[in-house]
Amino acid sequence: MFSPRHIKPGDYFTLLLGALCTVWVSVALWSGGPADKALIRSGGKIFAEVPLSRDPQIEVPGPLGTSIVTIEKRKARISSDPSPRQYCVRQGWIQQAGEISVCLPNEVSVELTGGEKKYDSLNY
Repeated sequence: MFSPRHIKPGDYFTLLLGALCTVWVSVALWSGGPADKALIRSGGKIFAEVPLSRDPQIEVPGPLGTSIVTIEKRKARISSDPSPRQYCVRQGWIQQAGEISVCLPNEVSVELTGGEKKYDSLNY
């Protein structure tokens, strides 16, 4: 049976080192790089490709009405949408390459591109 008196000081050091390595690997491999552009789609087709160096508000038409995409300080978000539940508006800002915000009822999406993509289920 295991008891704490069997653990030696070197064992604590090994456990701490293992925990630190796990945190470092998680951060290094699962974080995306900085994004360069916002790829805005409407109805499954590319509506606009906007560099994140500018700060525009873009009106994107969809079947339910107009969604507004806001780009500010190298981040993007869907700030207004006619969808009933407003999930994409509540998602807030996206800022790393590979992140995406989708409004399914209005068929509008914003994807950040450039740099390295963040880990996703397609890589699994």
